[in-house]
Amino acid sequence: MVKIIYEIVPHDGGWAYRLGGAYSEAFPTHDQALEAARIVMLEQQVGDEPVTISYQDEAGRWREEYSDGGDRPEVEIVDTFVDEQRPPA
Repeated sequence: MVKIIYEIVPHDGGWAYRLGGAYSEAFPTHDQALEAARIVMLEQQVGDEPVTISYQDEAGRWREEYSDGGDRPEVEIVDTFVDEQRPPA
């Protein structure tokens, strides 16, 4: 199973959630960024219809996979900033 970890981080004068090297939009407060990450986390858990997925792999070959629509990733939010460590937004 795939595991996705969103981090709550200071970003662009405010706060954002980050996945890998990609940042969300900047939110004015830490709590708004945390709530947005929670919403995205819940959306990750919603199943879908079964479908065949076509994609190109790293070597340039086209692949097809069947997805049953229920194979949702495990999702976690990491927030290492406690109140007293939060820089002003």
